[in-house]
Amino acid sequence: MARFKRILLKLSGESLMGEQGHGIDPQRLADYARQIEEVHRMGVQIGIVIGGGNIFRGLSGSQKGFDRVKGDQMGMCATVINSLALSSALGAIGVKNKVLTAIRMEPIGEFYSKWKAIEAMEAGYVCIFSAGTGSPYFTTDTGSSLRGIEIEADVMLKGTRVMASTPPTPRKTLRPRNSPLSPTMRSTRAD
Repeated sequence: MARFKRILLKLSGESLMGEQGHGIDPQRLADYARQIEEVHRMGVQIGIVIGGGNIFRGLSGSQKGFDRVKGDQMGMCATVINSLALSSALGAIGVKNKVLTAIRMEPIGEFYSKWKAIEAMEAGYVCIFSAGTGSPYFTTDTGSSLRGIEIEADVMLKGTRVMASTPPTPRKTLRPRNSPLSPTMRSTRAD
């Protein structure tokens, strides 16, 4: 039996590079899809936010001369690319999923709403939330926290190299077995 009914999983875009150093490593993507499928088969409703750091980081773009807002918008588009890749990998193994975007991009993804996301998860879809919050100056970590609250997730699992900016208590460290997602994932739920 699953410990949580609904989770929000935050994945690093950088982790999609695998050992390549850029882009999307097909093997890493397939590994993620299989692990997500395994949890989904347990009856867990899953929402996912994936970063875009393997393609473009808005803040680093502004340091290279890009307008900060345009750079952040480019970063939002990078998250959409990663979301589509994950959606494709999940679909290839039979996992129903939807990409919901924080900025209007139909037909690439449906425009995000809390109610649409919850309805889809309750119908058995994995929801992939892309384009962050849809606003510049906010990271996908902020977007994942926001989406986790909105979808009423029981827990937010962060599979990235950056520590969450959550209060130090109450926090419990979850250590997944045989998972390339992260050596440690932080839970913001107290048990």
